Amino acid sequence: MSFPPKPWPVTARAIDEAASLLESVARVTPVESSRALSTYSGQPTWLKCENLQRSGSFKVRGAYVRMSRLSAEEKAAGVVAASAGNHAQGVAVAAASLGINAVVYMPSDAALPKVAATREYGAEVRLVGTSVDDALTAAKQEAQATGATFIHPFDHNDIIAGQGTVAREILDQVPDVATILVPVGGGGLLAGVAAYCAQRAPHVTVVGVQAARASAWTHSLVHGEPTTTDVASTMADGIAVSTPGVHPFEIAQRAKTRVVTVSEEDISRALLYTTERAKLVVEPAGVAGVAALMAYPGQFEGPVVAVLSGGNIDPNVMLRVVRHGLVAAGRFLVMKVNLIDRPGALATMLFDLASQKANIMHVDHVRTGVDLAIDEVEVTMQVETKGPEHCAELLEFMRSRGYRLSST
Repeated sequence: MSFPPKPWPVTARAIDEAASLLESVARVTPVESSRALSTYSGQPTWLKCENLQRSGSFKVRGAYVRMSRLSAEEKAAGVVAASAGNHAQGVAVAAASLGINAVVYMPSDAALPKVAATREYGAEVRLVGTSVDDALTAAKQEAQATGATFIHPFDHNDIIAGQGTVAREILDQVPDVATILVPVGGGGLLAGVAAYCAQRAPHVTVVGVQAARASAWTHSLVHGEPTTTDVASTMADGIAVSTPGVHPFEIAQRAKTRVVTVSEEDISRALLYTTERAKLVVEPAGVAGVAALMAYPGQFEGPVVAVLSGGNIDPNVMLRVVRHGLVAAGRFLVMKVNLIDRPGALATMLFDLASQKANIMHVDHVRTGVDLAIDEVEVTMQVETKGPEHCAELLEFMRSRGYRLSST
C-alpha cells in the first residue's frame, strides 16, 4: 500500500503567496552576470544582489511575511527581536511598513552604523550584553513580560517562506540556472531556496556555504539533527550561528541540500573580487557563495547563481577585510628586514624595492629588540605588489641583494 508523500512544511504555494505580500515592500533585486567570475569558475555565473535589497539584506522578506500574518491583537502588542545587524534592520523596516511598534535588542558592541540604521528605520534599540545570545535572552524575556511577539531570525515557517521568494525570483531571472549558492547561518534563506527549488525546479542543485570557523551545518548534517558547534571568530559574523534552526534543518535535509565551507582567506578574496570586479559593496557573510566558487572552481554545474545575501558592512571592517583580501590574493606583502644601522641603509633598501616596481605603503623602523644586535635595526614594511608571482620575485630579489628578511 502506497502513501501520499508527506507535505512540505513550507510549500511552493506558500512562497508564491509570500511574494504577493512583499510586492509593495521588498524589491525584486537584480541578477548581474559576471564575466570575470565565469572565467574564474569555468561556468556562466550570475550574482543575485540581495545586498541592494531594502535594509541592505534579504532579511526584510522573512520579517515582513512573519509580521504581516500576526493577528490584530498581536500587532497591537508589538514585536521584539534580537540581532547584531541584518535581522534588526529587516524587522525595523517591516514594522514601520505595518505600523507595528518594534523593540530590537543588540549587543553593546554592535557596529554603530547598524545600530544607527535600525533606529532610523523606526525601531527602539536596546543595547545589552556582549553577544547575540545575550540579546536573544533579553528579547525573549521582554516578549514574555510584555506580550509582544518574538520575531525569530530564521526558525519559523513564515520567515522561511519569505526568504524563499529569493529562489522564485532567481528562477524567473535565470531560467536555465543549474546551481544556486546560498550563504547559510541559521538556515532560513537556505531552507526557503531549497524548498522552492525542490518543488518547482527539482533539477536545480542548492548548495549552502558556511564559514569553516562556524560550520554548525556540516556537523549537523553528519549527525542527522541540529547540533550545537563551537563558533570561532570569523569575519563572516552574519552567518556565525552555533546551531541550525529546527525548521530550516528539516527542510534542507529533506531537500538533500549540500553544505560546503570556506576559509577566512576564501571569504576575504571573494569580498575583494566583488568590490573590484563586480563594483558591489557586500558584507563578508554575503560573499560566501562567491568564495565557494573561487575555492572550488569547476565543481558546480552551471549556470551558477551566487546569492549576495547582504551589504551591511562597517567601513572600518571593510578596510580590514580588504587588506586581508589583498594579502590572500598575493597583492599585499608584509616584509621584515634586519639592516645594519648606518646612514643611508634604509634609503638604499627603499630604492632597491622601488626598482622592482613595489609600492611601499607603510614603514616601521625599530632600533631596540631582544633579537637585534647593537648595530642592527628591524624594518617592517607593507608593500603593494602585482600578485603572487611579483611577491615571489620581490622576495627572491631582496635575498639576492643580501638582505636578511622574513615575510608575514
